Amino acid sequence: MKQLGMVLVAVALAAAAWWWLTVEMPRREQAHKAAAEAAAIQARRADTLYRWRDDAGNLHVTDQPPKGRRYERIPRTPRDGIAVDGGKS
Repeated sequence: MKQLGMVLVAVALAAAAWWWLTVEMPRREQAHKAAAEAAAIQARRADTLYRWRDDAGNLHVTDQPPKGRRYERIPRTPRDGIAVDGGKS
């Protein structure tokens, strides 16, 4: 009787391990990938400015896109290798 109980416990543990490895782990990996993608999108949005012109032709650069108007997305941080020097003339 004791051996039958040990076999049943071993089978139950094997079934739990199978479920964890085939169902739960892939689900958690997919959720982790989705969260990482959402964080990457949010980081790109945080690094974006919007350049657009109003009806009078004035140039605006804002952190929110204008509604109902064409705009261009520009990064806040310069690309690697670009020197930014305000003293050049």
